[in-house]
Amino acid sequence: MALPTPPHSMLNSGAHGFSEVLYAYTSGANNNGSAFAGLNADTQWFNTTIGLAMLLGRFLPMVFVLALAGSLAEQKPVPETAGTLRTDKPLYAGLLVGTIVIITGLTYFPALALGPLAEGLAS
Repeated sequence: MALPTPPHSMLNSGAHGFSEVLYAYTSGANNNGSAFAGLNADTQWFNTTIGLAMLLGRFLPMVFVLALAGSLAEQKPVPETAGTLRTDKPLYAGLLVGTIVIITGLTYFPALALGPLAEGLAS
């Protein structure tokens, strides 16, 4: 196992245990802080690392948004030319939606493949 947890912390191993740990950290980073019943997250290791995930999940996006806002505020307007991608056309909407779908798939599919999908195939 990759995490140095006490043996009594995880009641399930394999794909279901991975899903439990992934949910605990994801939930902590997204301001909820819940966990599955099969994971005893009340250990020094989980309290410390999920607490760090909470701090990073809450404050790191704020820093990135402020940095992006500062960068955008410093930019000067650029005149429109023949090479400008207009944002009021269907091409822009298609590129935006396609990019969102691809990035979302690349973000979530590996965790789904290692957790719930692998558990469903194993049973």
